[in-house]
Amino acid sequence: MITEPLTETLTLPRPQGGTLNAYLAKTDSAGTFPGVVVIHEIFGLNENIRDIARRFARAGYVALAVDLFSAGSRVACMTRIFHGILVRPLTNGIVGELRAALDVLRDRPEVQSKRVGAIGFCMGGSYALQLACVDDNLRAASVFYGQNPRPLDAVAGSCPIVGSYPEKDFTAGAARQLEAQLEAHQVAHDFKIYPDARHSFFNDTGPAYNAEAAADAWKRTLAFFEKHLQQV
Repeated sequence: MITEPLTETLTLPRPQGGTLNAYLAKTDSAGTFPGVVVIHEIFGLNENIRDIARRFARAGYVALAVDLFSAGSRVACMTRIFHGILVRPLTNGIVGELRAALDVLRDRPEVQSKRVGAIGFCMGGSYALQLACVDDNLRAASVFYGQNPRPLDAVAGSCPIVGSYPEKDFTAGAARQLEAQLEAHQVAHDFKIYPDARHSFFNDTGPAYNAEAAADAWKRTLAFFEKHLQQV
């Protein structure tokens, strides 16, 4: 029986030196569980992201939410993050830091090391997609309104991807392009564009929150992760 999660704050090593802060949520039940790295949007590792980590824990996962803004000043961190999306996708320092976070998660005794995935929102969704393309041990990725990796055909070698996008947003076009590539390369996927939703519709603390779309996206994400993480 899954009970209220246990939580703790961690520091994670960065490949280039220094540390990142992180928030871990897990069930207090005995045994081992699949793991998920949670990558925040532009608002940082806030209560909304911590709550998503706890929701994963209640669903039977060990969730590690990484604070990408904890490596220095917010401006410097934002510059690095968007440089890694726009200028150096797939081969940037943020991807290296997130892969190191995945390694930390896989090494935890309560985690089933071969059953680890990633989820991200907005800029975090962009990095979830990059991880899907470069980390051969990632079993599934979930993207909420993120930008596509470049080159787009890098997804030929990606893990299965579940995507949730708002129609009233610039990322809807990216979703259609990405889905076509996943179809062409026969990568397992489940994509949905929500007609009445706007950017950041999953954030229940923000003005764009769409309860109906968020509930359906969460249900789809859990079902997809159950298939590709719980049952592998």
